Amino acid sequence: MGRLLTVAVALLLFASSLGVVFSTHQARRLFVELQGLQKVRDEQNTQWGRLQLEQSTWATHGRIETVANEQLDMVIPPPGSVVIVRP
Repeated sequence: MGRLLTVAVALLLFASSLGVVFSTHQARRLFVELQGLQKVRDEQNTQWGRLQLEQSTWATHGRIETVANEQLDMVIPPPGSVVIVRP
């Protein structure tokens, strides 16, 4: 009986050891995956910041006025030709 109990405890100890090894491996694998995803997130945040900066540059009043003058041949009307309509 004592020998059977010793073998059972040894088997349980071995199974527990395998569980610890498996859990440790899983934790490391998931941590590496997390770091990769965080790197992708940081790169996308950087790209998003660049795109927002580019959008704000393209939307400045001076840029719009330059495009209107050069590409669309638009000009600011002289003050005498402006008519203000009141409701």
